[in-house]
Amino acid sequence: MSNRMKVVVLVVLALGLIVLFLFAHLRGDFDYVLRSRSEKIVAMVLVGWAGAVSTILFQTMTNNRILTPSIIGLDSVYMLVQTAVVFLFGSTTLTMMGNTSHFLLSAGAMIGFSVLLYSFLFRREGQNLYFILLVGMILGTFFQSLTSFMQYLIDPNEFSIIQDRMFASINNIKTDLLWPAGLLIAAATLYTYRHLYELDVLSLGKDHAINLGVAYETVVKRLLMIVAVLVSVSTALVGPIMFFGLIVANVAYAFFQTYEHRYLLTGAALFGIIALVGGQLVVERVFTFSTTLSVIVNMVGGVYFLYLLLKERKAW
Repeated sequence: MSNRMKVVVLVVLALGLIVLFLFAHLRGDFDYVLRSRSEKIVAMVLVGWAGAVSTILFQTMTNNRILTPSIIGLDSVYMLVQTAVVFLFGSTTLTMMGNTSHFLLSAGAMIGFSVLLYSFLFRREGQNLYFILLVGMILGTFFQSLTSFMQYLIDPNEFSIIQDRMFASINNIKTDLLWPAGLLIAAATLYTYRHLYELDVLSLGKDHAINLGVAYETVVKRLLMIVAVLVSVSTALVGPIMFFGLIVANVAYAFFQTYEHRYLLTGAALFGIIALVGGQLVVERVFTFSTTLSVIVNMVGGVYFLYLLLKERKAW
């Protein structure tokens, strides 16, 4: 089967799951139910697309199929912001904060952290990308420690408010944020698809990319910012999902078996949409909302991550 046909199959499967999610067990006020489910679908499409594309881009730049954008520490920045607001101003401030204000605060903090990190570390010519990842990982660990310290000091009742923010939840989506999030993700995707051939060359490695005429440092700087925008917007929209990008990216690699990013990006995004819509169906119909989608994704992703580590170890 050609890669184009594989994309078509994934599109049909994704559309089938979306239709099933929209119309399964439809009863009561049809207009309200359909509107609510449609908003969930839009959120899952945006998050699935952003998570998959950002992971493929990140793994192409690092030439490593195990690393994910979370290593930079953006998830840690998100949780630090939530905890700091409760620690400094109380849980009422966080719960009463407008959706737009909370989105701008969370996404702005993550994007601002990325801008400061990249601008500071890229100031020197020829700075190694892995050095930037190392600094990001160290800062992420520091932010996690600071977050844990503040969580130990706050009131247990207020900690429950923070705990709700630790896991992504499609059911608590802020519908008024879908438009701005969609526009940001669409702009980042448009830029990415205009540079598909550069991504194909980057997958050969830094030395080959430079020899073939790619302005490596300039391209990497811009792509890192695209990754930061995609991860920040999707995290601010629904919360952090740790292993989601790792799963869909590696499934896309195995399914398409190609270096062409026009198939890898589209395929991974479609796998992401299928995983989120299918997973949410399982959460609602099988587990009857007794758990959240992020818990299932993290459990499956953790097992899959260990499998990838063992697979790479055997390859060595």
